[in-house]
Amino acid sequence: MNHLIDIMDLSVEEIDELIATARDIIANPEKYQEKCRYKKLATLFFEPSTRTRLSFEAAMMELGGKVLGFSDAGSSSSSKGESVSDTVAVVSGYADIIAMRHPKEGAPMVASMKSGVPIINAGDGGHNHPTQTLADLLTIKMEKGHFDNLTIGFCGDLKFGRTVHSLVAAMSRYPGVKFVLISPDELKLPSYVKNTYIKDKNIPYVQTNSLDDVIGELDILYMTRVQKERFFNEEDYLRLKDSYILTADKMKNASDDMIVMHPLPRVNEISTDIDSDKRACYFRQTKYGKYMRMALILKLLEVD
Repeated sequence: MNHLIDIMDLSVEEIDELIATARDIIANPEKYQEKCRYKKLATLFFEPSTRTRLSFEAAMMELGGKVLGFSDAGSSSSSKGESVSDTVAVVSGYADIIAMRHPKEGAPMVASMKSGVPIINAGDGGHNHPTQTLADLLTIKMEKGHFDNLTIGFCGDLKFGRTVHSLVAAMSRYPGVKFVLISPDELKLPSYVKNTYIKDKNIPYVQTNSLDDVIGELDILYMTRVQKERFFNEEDYLRLKDSYILTADKMKNASDDMIVMHPLPRVNEISTDIDSDKRACYFRQTKYGKYMRMALILKLLEVD
């Protein structure tokens, strides 16, 4: 039985297969609407989420399946002190597949050891968010046409941004990729991510505090919000939260075919006056996420 805990659990070939399935779903949705009939997805969200949870639920419903679960740890038995392992051991008797989000790094891995059904990590703390990375990869494929020889700028919270960590790992496998890491000193990419996926692979990279200095060199700009919920100290959050705000004025210095991505939710790091710019693809990105989650559910349930 397969689980998806980390994006690196999937080979490049498996990602290509998922992308091919997702593109076929986009082209032929009616072909897939009964594929998961009589199957149930449990969504165990111990941490708040809008997009990811609803995207999983929409994905399963569009495959003809059903959904059960909770969207708040306070409404689950964890509020009584039940362990994640026990919750999962019980729920895996009710559902065919589980999507789980948890504030603690490593919780989905622990859950996978006790589960009788496939576990999908829907985000664990500041660690990994593999299905967001699948959404990101389909976005890049649909918008840019390829993964190789791209210069990708990550901007904002690179320290706690689990979507950034997962996408750096995934993109490090493609030839000719370059990374531009744009953040305040306090929110730099963790050294374990940088060493494992950039330095050890001799991938060219630049670290800078200035978005303005590098925006003209980028094929992709991946914006992130500064995440209030990851800070221990409100003063630090308030000092750093508006470090980067992408405006229409700043976009004048970007190339005509650069794309702007964002895992959402945004707070104010992307001005709404960019939403109508054809290069802004963060709302398309959320739709691509639903199709990739559909493809992943089919793969893990071994549905043809």
